[in-house]
Amino acid sequence: MGDEVEPGRDFIRNNALRISPSGTQPALSQHLVYIRVFIMLIGTFDDWKRAYRDGADPAELLEQQRQALQTGDTAWISIATAQQLQTQIQALKALEATQGRAQLPLYGIPFAAKDNIDVAGFATTAACPAFAYTAQADATAVQRLKNAGAIVLGKTNLDQFATGLVGTRSPYGVVPNTFDASLVSGGSSSGSASVVARGLVPFALSTDTAGSGRVPAAFNQIVGLKPTPGAVPGTGLVPACRTLDCIGVLALNVADSALVQSIMEGPDGHDSYAQPRPFVGKPVPLSQLRVGLPAQRDKLSSDYEAAFTAFAQRLQTHMASVQTLSFETLFEVADLLYYGPWVAERVVGARSIYDAQPDALLPVIQQVLDVHQRFNAADTFAAQYRLQDLKLQAEKIWNAVDVLCVPSAPYHPTIAQVQAEPIAVNSDMGIYTNFVNLLGWSAIAIPAAQLPSGQPFGITLIAPAWREPDLVRWAQQLQDQTRLPAGVTGITLKTDAPLPGWQVPAQGPMMELAVVGAHLSGMPLNHELLACGARLQQATTTAPNYRLYALQDTVPAKPGLARAEEGAAIAVEVWEIPIANLGRFLAGVPAPLGIGNVQLQDGRMVKGFICEGFALAQALDITAHGGWRAYCKQ
Repeated sequence: MGDEVEPGRDFIRNNALRISPSGTQPALSQHLVYIRVFIMLIGTFDDWKRAYRDGADPAELLEQQRQALQTGDTAWISIATAQQLQTQIQALKALEATQGRAQLPLYGIPFAAKDNIDVAGFATTAACPAFAYTAQADATAVQRLKNAGAIVLGKTNLDQFATGLVGTRSPYGVVPNTFDASLVSGGSSSGSASVVARGLVPFALSTDTAGSGRVPAAFNQIVGLKPTPGAVPGTGLVPACRTLDCIGVLALNVADSALVQSIMEGPDGHDSYAQPRPFVGKPVPLSQLRVGLPAQRDKLSSDYEAAFTAFAQRLQTHMASVQTLSFETLFEVADLLYYGPWVAERVVGARSIYDAQPDALLPVIQQVLDVHQRFNAADTFAAQYRLQDLKLQAEKIWNAVDVLCVPSAPYHPTIAQVQAEPIAVNSDMGIYTNFVNLLGWSAIAIPAAQLPSGQPFGITLIAPAWREPDLVRWAQQLQDQTRLPAGVTGITLKTDAPLPGWQVPAQGPMMELAVVGAHLSGMPLNHELLACGARLQQATTTAPNYRLYALQDTVPAKPGLARAEEGAAIAVEVWEIPIANLGRFLAGVPAPLGIGNVQLQDGRMVKGFICEGFALAQALDITAHGGWRAYCKQ
């Protein structure tokens, strides 16, 4: 990792207690292990991919990482055994042999799964030993990540049955904050946030029903992506509230969280709540963004208020508009989740224990679940009716703004505060998070600042359903501006990695479209095709009678294709695009480009990008390069 070696070494020397949450100073031999592991392996997916390109062997590298994990670390409930790791390595080698490493975007990248998500061969506890069982199959999300080459290193601690936002409600121990062990880590995805913030894995799976991914992300200075409810199948997840649960991602940077999310999502034929990604319109650039801020900030601590005000002021220099909005409707929605009949849905997930072995539950969890006894079936329907009315009111927000920006939490409590007032403090933590899933919206939490105390402060961007592609694009640009270290690694990581394309399922009749320039796979405008549900059919060339030109003054840079008596075969990609979405795509094609007929090398005529002749007079002839991608690489 080049120049980052010394910062990593200093981090280990100066932060031994952070690496070892047991609260004891690691022995010298443990320091040496950590030095070796952190210098080589701390970082993003790009760092792991670079290690493998340089010849590292996954079996050796991951076994070294596994051995460095401490069994006394309360962030873990279970760590992969040597045999469990070896089984996964063998499966990875089989995938590599049949598909090729290039087709495995997460090749050899380790991760952790929150221990309410099934991993085949591992125990699933939901932080309740009496509930524990050995999973016979992977959760759909885990299986899809393994199919992409990822490796599970362990299962992480959580608030029991994912009921909590603090990270203190587990018989496996309190997970301390990675910056200050007297503070909470946030929950319920406490262990997942801790292992990512300390660089033990580059990403971990969270679940988020009321803020359980976003709050710990903020408290540990990492990224927490919460998708639209239904985006990721819940098959293999122990539900907290099945109608609201979201399997999300905690990662060191935005790009890595986005890639994981894009791999996990899509219906699996088993979870009846899973949904395909619909087309939601063209992306909004950051400079055109209309941002809404909460007018109600009564519970914000003074240091959080100052940090949020400063962040909002920075937003005003980059956005089209920033305005404050009343959150009263949103807060009423939130009250339905915590103080209404949705508590009964939590009982469903824990019923086998709640009914038969209530003493196996932590007292605070039993107290929370007992609230359901106040409600009957009529109350449930009345609450559903009220929620529908509130949804109608809440949707009007999007007429005024494109995104909401809120503090991820109102303040950062100590463990002692939570133990003194376990219900009240926990409820406070969800004030800006727990309305999002009831409304079906999407969100991403990112680091925003460090307080004078050295503690992190995070914000959350909230958008309508299915706007994850927009959210990660905006969040990545904002994360790049803050330039904060990732977690407690002490290392400022690269934040401009390419973002994945989100594939919209194709529907209805399709039309072939040849693209030659900025819409090629991996090029700046390819996301426009993906957003319209297009899918790549083949990479080929035109007939050998075309010329290619680099047009002047186009942003992003674009070529022009023209048929000629003397020409060459030009590299193109042929995409299938739903005819129903074609109009949306064509509306964004700027002059002097247009769509006409293009002949391919096999003689077929397909629709494709062509250019008006007047624009070619001053353009640079780049036909000799054979294609736009080759020209851009020169």
